[in-house]
Amino acid sequence: MKILQLNIWGGRLGSQIKQLINREQPDVVCFQEAIKVEGGSGFVFDELSEIQTDTKFEHCYFSPSFGWKLMKREAQSGLATMSKVPFTHTDNAFTRLEYIRDFDILDTDYNVRSLQHVTIKHNGELVHVLNHHGHHIPNHKDGDDETMRQCQMIVEYIDGLEGAVVLCGDFNLKPDSNSLELINKKLVNHAKERGILTTRTPLTHKTEVCDYIFTSPAIEVKDFQVLDDIASDHKALLVEF
Repeated sequence: MKILQLNIWGGRLGSQIKQLINREQPDVVCFQEAIKVEGGSGFVFDELSEIQTDTKFEHCYFSPSFGWKLMKREAQSGLATMSKVPFTHTDNAFTRLEYIRDFDILDTDYNVRSLQHVTIKHNGELVHVLNHHGHHIPNHKDGDDETMRQCQMIVEYIDGLEGAVVLCGDFNLKPDSNSLELINKKLVNHAKERGILTTRTPLTHKTEVCDYIFTSPAIEVKDFQVLDDIASDHKALLVEF
């Protein structure tokens, strides 16, 4: 099984995102900053339904964090997991705040955060795929008390699951931050284990590692890659197990 992880930056580079997915042919894709607009966006970015259709994924679970008016339509931004096999379970647990309907970037707290959870069957075994966009601190990726609290919530959620776990996301944290270390003790952090130097592309001045795929220790990982495609301001990560 192959899982691809990408913060898609609102679908600004929709053609590149779709080319990347169609080339790599993952079984499951985890997105952060996905935008969904009923009836299509009609604008320069590719919304989630358009990406799903053009990459031929039959199943998609979207967990919006906030929404706003786009002309006469409602746009929503959040987490999305696409799969070629059916979901046996879906859930979304907010780790900070709740869904905001009338979002305004100038006067609304954008740090609405959640942990998305889908379960699929692979070779007769249940696999829990978790998707998270971590709390954003503007000036650094070291974390703080709030990121520590949310990472602890994620660890406690994982403790309640039986079976294999794959956790994906843009965590907005350095590999050795105290907050992320809570998860590092529970799951294998493949970006950290392989000494990855950056998960950012030339579309941003930032150069840190902040995107991750974690797996349960019992999962036999055949390959892990940080892809150099420019499909976002973040690089895509790919794990095969």
